[in-house]
Amino acid sequence: MIEVKNLYKSFEDKEVLKNINTTFCNGEVNLIIGQSGSGKTVLMKNIVGLLTPEKGQILYDGRDLCTLSKKERSLLRREMGMIFQSAALFDSMTVLDNVMFPLNMFSDKTWDERKKRALTCLERVDLHNVEQKSPGELSGGMQKRVAIARAIALEPKYLFCDEPNSGLDPKTSIIIDELIAGITHEDKITTIVNTHDMNSVMGIGENITFICEGRAEWTGSNKEILRADNKYLEEFIFASDILRHLKQSYDKDNGKAEK
Repeated sequence: MIEVKNLYKSFEDKEVLKNINTTFCNGEVNLIIGQSGSGKTVLMKNIVGLLTPEKGQILYDGRDLCTLSKKERSLLRREMGMIFQSAALFDSMTVLDNVMFPLNMFSDKTWDERKKRALTCLERVDLHNVEQKSPGELSGGMQKRVAIARAIALEPKYLFCDEPNSGLDPKTSIIIDELIAGITHEDKITTIVNTHDMNSVMGIGENITFICEGRAEWTGSNKEILRADNKYLEEFIFASDILRHLKQSYDKDNGKAEK
């Protein structure tokens, strides 16, 4: 579990995060959602330690990231996996070498053990017979799956995903969402996904934090989001005609007047 308490972050005179309080649960897919410029990316960067807040706490199962020593932070980072928006694979390496990279850096396993673990991770994301290919030979969806395999290679306790469906078609996005959710549940990982994809929100959003103008305006699940009583959240969600019609249907089915 990761807890964020009374978090503030500013850049020069601009306050970007304003007293953020939220909890990201173990074994659940936790989403951070919000419009561009809302502060969700800054929040994610603070949580993983790429930025330092002015005030507040970021607790990893009780360990405050903000007060850890350099050595303690280094050890904590080994418990983290990261899936980047662009996949961020090394073009000069094979798929196998990409997945083995964190194992080569941080594991004391033998080469054979590291290779076996990498192949197990590729199998876990349903990739077969691609280990000797280069990333450039793979589709965008396959590259994202390689990135997931690399992120789980060290068996992380915490998994961070920055817009994992960026640039993917809807069908492939669902596959990526289901992979992330499956791994989260099976391995009891604390997973945080930074996204604005409403398909992901409705599909895998078990615990959602909505950020608006630097504040945590709402928290809840995908089962609660359509009936949330928050005007900022409604403006964000129902900007889409499809979801606006879904909301109207939901209200009609539940005896509410259409807006």
